[in-house]
This record gives sequence, C-alpha cells and structure tokens, in this order.
Amino acid sequence: MLARVWSASLIGVDAVKVGVEVDIAGGLPGIVVVGLPDAAVQESKERVRTAVKNAGFAFPMRKIVVNLTPADLRKEGPSFDLPISVGILAAAEQVKTTLLDDYLFVGELSLDGSIRAVSGVLAIAAAAKRMGIKGLVIPADNVREAAVVKGVSVFGFKHLSEIGDFLNNPDRYLAAEVDGLAELERDRFCGADLHDVKGQSHARRALEIAAAGGHNLVFVGPPGSGKTMLARRLPSILPPLSF
Repeated sequence: MLARVWSASLIGVDAVKVGVEVDIAGGLPGIVVVGLPDAAVQESKERVRTAVKNAGFAFPMRKIVVNLTPADLRKEGPSFDLPISVGILAAAEQVKTTLLDDYLFVGELSLDGSIRAVSGVLAIAAAAKRMGIKGLVIPADNVREAAVVKGVSVFGFKHLSEIGDFLNNPDRYLAAEVDGLAELERDRFCGADLHDVKGQSHARRALEIAAAGGHNLVFVGPPGSGKTMLARRLPSILPPLSF
C-alpha cells in the first residue's frame, strides 16, 4: 500500500514543503530511502524501525521504499524520522490517513519511541501558514516556538504512540495556544546588558547607531578584544520583537 505524509526542509532560513511517500510491497524485508537524503536521513531507517516497535506498533517485515520529494532538493537532518514512521504506519494500515494531507509532520525519534525537539520549527510553522497547511504535528518541546505563528493549529507530542492515537482519534486533542507576543518578549533578553560594559566607547557608539538605524555590523579584532562580549549585549538595546 502507498501512503504520503507531508514534512518540511530548511533552505537557509526558509522552509520548503517536502513529500514523504512510503510504499510497502512484497520482497525481501528492508527500507530504502531515495530522494537525495543526507547521512542523517539515511540513518533514520534504524531509528524508525526500533522506535516503531518500541512504541507498540507492528513493524511490517516487507520491502519498504521511502521517496522524499522533490527529488532534486537535498534533505538534511533527523527531522524526517517522524514523517517516515507515520508514513510506514499509514501504509501498513495501522493509523488512519484522514489527516495526513492537512498537516506537516516534523520530529526526531529516539529508540524508545519518544520524540525529540528539532531546529527550525518557527520557520516551518510560518511556511505552513503561507502554504495554507491546516496544522503541524511536532515534538512537545517545540510547541511554544511554533505556536507563535497564528492561524496554524499546533499539536505537540512526546511519544510516537500518542501520535498514533491522535491520527486515529483526533477529536480527543486540542491545539496548543500560546501568547506569541509574550513568548517573543520573554526570549528577547538574554541576560547580558550593554550597561555592564566599561570603556569601549567607540564600540558602544557603533552598537547604538546600528540598533537605532537598523544597520549591519562587522566585528573585527584580535581574540579577547571584546567582539563576542559586545555582540551578546546588542539585544539589550534592541526594541521588542514583533512577529
């Protein structure tokens, strides 16, 4: 049987929609991943196999072909673990396929079936909104980040078994709700304040001008001259973030 799950891949700071097609057919048992995957995606075969078993599902002992589309786009990172596993379960008819066309699935799997956080979820959520995707299914640790984007339903889970139950019984679950502006304000200040810097008058003046005018900065100098120290304190004089 053939199943398709939607995910996303980062190109710079932008996210691109990626299709994860899974076909289960007769032949020697094994998993083949095609579609220009990198080493981390290739390694997902073993993570997915073990995670599916430890989550309480039956892993199909047949030939499994996973195709990542578009084929000319490089797929990188472990965030495809979750969509590949969901695609295998859907193709094996262990979960319903009703919601698969409306959601993006992103997440890394541990061997026990738990779902680990991944990077770039905010960009993926913003891209999902632009593409008209209904929602995201992501790791629970990424929910606060993704829910900043309004107009997209975000569901966070800690274990693969929970996602199986969500796909079979979606009415039991409610989307996460987060005050996006409060989250942006909470994460704005990193604790290092420009007020703490003594001396460095020219550097302080450059930071103030750049912050006030929205200009770029280049830090040049020998090790120990204060480049990193100053850069870490720049957010303390920037205005509050907006979406």
